Amino acid sequence: MDTTKPKQNTPNSGAPRGNTGGYRGNNNNNKREGGDRKPRTFFEKPKPEFDQKMVSIRRVTRVVAGGRRMTFAVALAIGDKKGSIGLGTGKGGDTAMAIAKALRQAKKNMFKIAMTKDNSITHEVSSKFSSSKLTMMPNRGKGLVAGSTVRDMLILAGLKNITAKLHSGSKNKLNNARVAYKTLYMLKANASLLKVAAFIAESELEVKSEILEVASSVTRLEGVEVK
Repeated sequence: MDTTKPKQNTPNSGAPRGNTGGYRGNNNNNKREGGDRKPRTFFEKPKPEFDQKMVSIRRVTRVVAGGRRMTFAVALAIGDKKGSIGLGTGKGGDTAMAIAKALRQAKKNMFKIAMTKDNSITHEVSSKFSSSKLTMMPNRGKGLVAGSTVRDMLILAGLKNITAKLHSGSKNKLNNARVAYKTLYMLKANASLLKVAAFIAESELEVKSEILEVASSVTRLEGVEVK
């Protein structure tokens, strides 16, 4: 006769040996509470020294002996909205490098504009860069009347109550920004800014060389077709 007692069903009979339900529950509770976990800290990005505006960004292809070399050309305008404005260009293998070069050049080419009490210009000025012609004149309480990249340049400089008119059909944003920069340079507060004047002259030579290069390539293609 079998005298052994039948096995009783216990709450932890199905659990593996060495792990009890109470012990496992304590571990989960400790994990959920987090223990001595420190709260997350969020760092705010420092504000840039100047306000920036991307005038143009384009991919440039240069043919070399080994093949084609791809670079990026960036034009960047900066200003402090207190009368200072700068414009710079840069080229690099990637956009970050090109932007850094353009920002460095724009800081070198910054100058201060002589403004009135209501942040306007003193008199009417006009200038020409390549095929872009620009005229700026002060207006009384009409706000900022301008378009294209000229408006962005005026906003960065902090100018108000100005009417700017582009007398050309050029859609080249870089040339429009350059003519605005050249026009504002005529209202500079400082007596002599040799670096800025050299930058304007260098930009004009660069545009002329690009035009000559395009014309020479067209003549070559025409010669090939005639043959």
